[in-house]
Amino acid sequence: MWHDVRQLNAATNALLGVLVLGLLASALWWVANRPMFTLKTIRVEGVGETVLRHVNASTVRTAAVPRIKGNFFTANLDTVRVAFEAVPWVRKASVRREWPNKLIVTVDEHEPLGTWGEEGKLLSVKGDVFTANLAEAEEDHELAEFAGPEGSEKEVVARYRQLQEWFKPVSLVPDAVRLTSRYAWSVRLNNGMTVELGREANVTTLKDRVDRLVKIYPQLVTRLQDRIESVDMRYPNGLALKATGLKFGIEGKKK
Repeated sequence: MWHDVRQLNAATNALLGVLVLGLLASALWWVANRPMFTLKTIRVEGVGETVLRHVNASTVRTAAVPRIKGNFFTANLDTVRVAFEAVPWVRKASVRREWPNKLIVTVDEHEPLGTWGEEGKLLSVKGDVFTANLAEAEEDHELAEFAGPEGSEKEVVARYRQLQEWFKPVSLVPDAVRLTSRYAWSVRLNNGMTVELGREANVTTLKDRVDRLVKIYPQLVTRLQDRIESVDMRYPNGLALKATGLKFGIEGKKK
């Protein structure tokens, strides 16, 4: 090899290349660790024009900042994103760098719709279950109550939206919606009345039952005023009704 000029030149060039790469890497490391690239600002903003209601400087300092390591170049953006998504009220976060020492975090906040189950958790308008301060959620608006088997959250929210529309003709609003483990539906309305709707035999079952109730409801109110406690619509051609001091039903096999 030592007598082969061509191989000797190739080896020399390779060593010089390694040396240059090493020097370049050392220079980049030195530059990247200059104080000017130390993270000095983390700006948190909402999606688009959205104003953040619950994510503030205090919650960010407490829950996210201690988990962020590195500087402008070395901070792992996925790690930063995960840190912010662990902050109460944060549904989703995205992170980008801004020269020379700033991170911009865009946050999509949960919007509470109601409570979920009996464990003090919240349900968002998008059907996500999350944990946050219940008192803060109640500042926005009165919360509905929801319950159902695990994994049914989005289905329950969709049904709630339908029930809102179905009961509009009689000016009633759902306060609580429940799906049992047997997939039977019940709803409590803002007049205190509970309506048992049962299981779906087909895609129109629940709508048909609500329509029957809506049709007869004005007559029931005229006769019973605000004494109605519950109505069971799980009958093909009638209903069972419970009111203060009164209980009666219309014959028919319950579904």
